[in-house]
Amino acid sequence: MVHLFNGFQNPCGGSELEALSLYTLLKQKADVALWATSSKVSPLLLQQFPIRRIALRHGAFPRGGTYVFVGAHWRNKLWPYVIPKPRRLIYIYNTFHPKVVRLTSTMPRLLAWPNAEYVVISNFQNKLLDMHGEVHPSPIDIALFHPVVRAPNERLVIGRMSRDAVDKHHPDDISLYRELARLRIGVHLQGASCLASQLGGFEGIDLAPEGAMPAPAFLTSLDIFYYRTWTHVETFGRVVFEAMACGLPVVCHFHGGYADWIRHGENGFLFDTTDEARAILARLAGDAALRARVGAAARRTVEGMYSTAGQDTRLRFYLS
Repeated sequence: MVHLFNGFQNPCGGSELEALSLYTLLKQKADVALWATSSKVSPLLLQQFPIRRIALRHGAFPRGGTYVFVGAHWRNKLWPYVIPKPRRLIYIYNTFHPKVVRLTSTMPRLLAWPNAEYVVISNFQNKLLDMHGEVHPSPIDIALFHPVVRAPNERLVIGRMSRDAVDKHHPDDISLYRELARLRIGVHLQGASCLASQLGGFEGIDLAPEGAMPAPAFLTSLDIFYYRTWTHVETFGRVVFEAMACGLPVVCHFHGGYADWIRHGENGFLFDTTDEARAILARLAGDAALRARVGAAARRTVEGMYSTAGQDTRLRFYLS
C-alpha cells in the first residue's frame, strides 16, 4: 500500500498538482491512499479526489506500507508517533528550503521510522543543496497539454501563468510588460491579480487570477510563454513544461530547475538580464518560423521526459 501525503490546500499549487498526478499514475499499478497533512484542505480538491484527513480519534490514519510525503513533512506533529511505522519512507523534495532537508534527514529518538529516501524534481536541487536524491521530473499529463490548431491571434500574445503571489513575479517585469503592450503585443498574465495596482487598466495587458481559465486553454491561447520569478525559486517549474507540451517557445530566467532540460535556442530560451529577455522576445515576435521550430522541439522534449518507459521506471521506484 502506498500512502501519499500533501497539504492539498491550493487546487492550482504545484505541490498539490504533483501529488495528484503521481496518485493518478500509481493507482493504475497499486493501492494508493491520499492523506491531507493540513486542516485547511481545499473543498474543491476534497470533492474531486478521495483525500482523507488524518483523524486519530476516528481511526482515519495510514496503517503501514510506503509513506510518500510530497512537499509536506512529518515533523512537529503528534500523529506520526502513534500510527504504524512505514516500511519505506520517501520524501519528494519539491521546494527550495534547506531547513526542510535538515528536518527530514534526521529522525527524533522516539520516532522509530526508517530513514527517508529522497526524490528531487531537478538536478538543479541536487547541485545547489549538495543532495543525492533520485531525479524524477514532476509528473505531467502531456495528453492534456498538447499543441492545438487555431486561428492566429489578431496581435501576438506573450503570457505566463502561476500562483497569484507577489513572489512569483519579478519587479523588473512590470516595465517590460508595459513596453510590450506599447508595441501592440498582447500581454496575458494568469495568476497576476496581485499586480493590479501596477498594471491594472493598462491597455493591452490582461490580468487574471489563478485558475481563471483551465491551464491548457490559457496556454494554447498564447504565442510565446515568458517566465521569471522574484524571491520564489522554481525547483522545477511545471508550468514551463506544460507550456512546452503545448508547443510554445518558452523564454525563462536561467535560475530554475526547468533549465536542466532547456537547450538555449533549440527547445527554448534562457536569459539572465531584462535586456537579454527583451532581445529574445523581440526576435521571437518577428519570426513566426522560429517560434514554430522551437515550439516543436519543446514538445519533443517533454514527450521524451514523459515517455511510457520513463514513467514506468520512475513508478517502479515507489513500488519496489
